[in-house]
Parts: sequence; structure tokens; C-alpha cells
Amino acid sequence: MYEFIEGSIEQVNPAFVVVNNNGIGYHILISINTYEQIKSVKQIRLLIHLAIKEDAHTLYGFYDATERELFRLLILVNGVGTNTARMILSGQSVTSIISAIANGNINLLKSVKGVGPKTAQRIIIELQDKVGRLGTGGIEEIGRMPGKSFDEALQALLALGFPRNASEKVLSKIAETQPGISVEDIIKQSLKLL
Repeated sequence: MYEFIEGSIEQVNPAFVVVNNNGIGYHILISINTYEQIKSVKQIRLLIHLAIKEDAHTLYGFYDATERELFRLLILVNGVGTNTARMILSGQSVTSIISAIANGNINLLKSVKGVGPKTAQRIIIELQDKVGRLGTGGIEEIGRMPGKSFDEALQALLALGFPRNASEKVLSKIAETQPGISVEDIIKQSLKLL
């Protein structure tokens, strides 16, 4: 629903930031990684994830796209909620977490408060194939399709209500067979295959 928020920092600490955007103060939960990036600035632009539960609407803020995408992948895992995902992102650097998942390092994931051996195993099993696409600048290239094109196409399919796993598989297949395809064409072809 929300992509980003831009404004001045009214209050910041390792758990949350209050961003003043046109006279409205937004309380946004953040990880320690994001805190380290924004703690000494006055104006920020944070990527946002809105979590809606029956008793609360909560904003989560991220300094970069890779951290937000990793957060979104983590909360897809059964047993990992938004608070646990934020704890995982606060416990290690994003690259360390991606590496731990990709290499099956259960011990690093278990070192995070609230993550037991079963949850750590589940994270690795469910996300090992998916984290290979995450890089320091967001989603990396799949096949030869530019990461931005892949991300735009994926977001469009998700907005249309298609499941993430099925959408990613179809997009990857098209990217391998048709490098350099436009976003519009890949969405059209994906709709035929989904």
C-alpha cells in the first residue's frame, strides 16, 4: 500500500523513528541496521512495509530495498512474525543473514533471540532458493533481465493477486528464455502462464 515515506526526523532510537511528513508524525518501527544508517541525519526517505493485524496497523521502515525484501521473505515463513523478522534484521547485517540462509548456517540464525532450531531450519528450507536473488542494491539480475524490470513485473503480478512463489517461477522462466524483454511484455506473458 505504501512504498516510501520522506520527511524530517522528529525522534529516532534503535527501535523506531518518528518522521514528520507535511505535519503528520509517522511512528515507524526500524531495525538496528536501518538505525545505523539514519541516526545522524535530519531528512530521510524510508522504504515502508505496512503490517495490518486485527488490533493494529504498523509501519516498518527500511533504509534500502534489500533489507525490506529480506524482511518480506522472512515474514512469509511460518512461525516468523514481523517482530521476529525485525529482530533477525537487527541481530546481524543483511549480507550476513542472506549468507547464513544461502549456506544453511543454522547457528547464526539461532543466535537471534526468539529463533529456535526449528524456526531456523524452516527459514533456511523455505528461503534458501529465494535469497540468491538478493544483493546489496536490491534484487539482482535473474537470467539477463535487469533486476528493476523483474521487480516491477513481480510487484504488478502481486498487486493483481497472484502468489509470490508462482509469480517468481514464471518470471524466472521467461527471463531465461527471453533476455532483455520489456516489463509490459513479461507481464503479458506471465498472465498467460499463471
